[in-house]
Amino acid sequence: MKICFPVASSSFATLVSSVLLLGCVHYEEPAIYVSPGTLPPKHPRLSSEEGLMTNSVPGMATSAPKPNKELPPPSTEPKMADPGLPGGPPSDAVVLFDGKDLSKWQGANGAEPKWEVKDGVATANGTGSLSTKDSYGDCQLHIEWATPAEVKGEGQGRGNSGVYFQGRYEVQILDSYTNKTYYHGQAGSVYKQHAPLVNASRKPGEWQTYDMVFHAPRFDSAGKVSRPGTFTVLHNGVLVQDHVEILGTTSHEGRPKYSVHPSALPLSLQDHGNPIRFRNIWLRPLQHAPALTYERFENSN
Repeated sequence: MKICFPVASSSFATLVSSVLLLGCVHYEEPAIYVSPGTLPPKHPRLSSEEGLMTNSVPGMATSAPKPNKELPPPSTEPKMADPGLPGGPPSDAVVLFDGKDLSKWQGANGAEPKWEVKDGVATANGTGSLSTKDSYGDCQLHIEWATPAEVKGEGQGRGNSGVYFQGRYEVQILDSYTNKTYYHGQAGSVYKQHAPLVNASRKPGEWQTYDMVFHAPRFDSAGKVSRPGTFTVLHNGVLVQDHVEILGTTSHEGRPKYSVHPSALPLSLQDHGNPIRFRNIWLRPLQHAPALTYERFENSN
């Protein structure tokens, strides 16, 4: 293949005289041949498996696969989880309340729950708090709730309830729509520990959502906290708690403090005397490999 150039100025010809004296150069095409109807080969790319180098053209010869050492673990493909309908439980979730019954729950001392279940909704009715029959550790929880449409009371007496992880770490439920109270006790707070980043409350009577990630605290053999628990909370899709550390068991008086407990315990819904409604409650137990930190990644090379 020949590529011809026009005659350039004398100054430029001085720099590239070997090209311009001839007026053209001879260019040999790369020795790559493809069958008719196929595309020319592209640059190598990472495959979706094991981070191996492959060629993007089917049927083309490739070099022997080599592991890509720049990619961190895992080396196995993540499991599939069908996300289901928007807001609904994914395929790996435990459905705690689907609107039919409270079979996954119990009252005090294992008694049958007495909350009213009607039209797909469970309503607290002053008969006591509920706890799950099963125990959970690290988890993702989705729950939908609504305070009474008819506003009664004020502050902590207005639409009050709470979600207690492991029966002791509370994320507050409250009608916080134009309802003044202490910041660490309004909707979306980690009760008396962390105020929400913003107040994302809807109007009284409207359905609201919490999507929460809870990591349980860890204790060493001496009973000391080796890793505090953490909360991440989205209220109506708005981030209100950003991986905050839990300071200890929820306490209505005095400073919160930890006490040793099992790694998995029941989840509880508080009956605070207000007719709070609940629906669509599901939970995903979380199992994590050791986190790949920047320090671990740097030291692995």
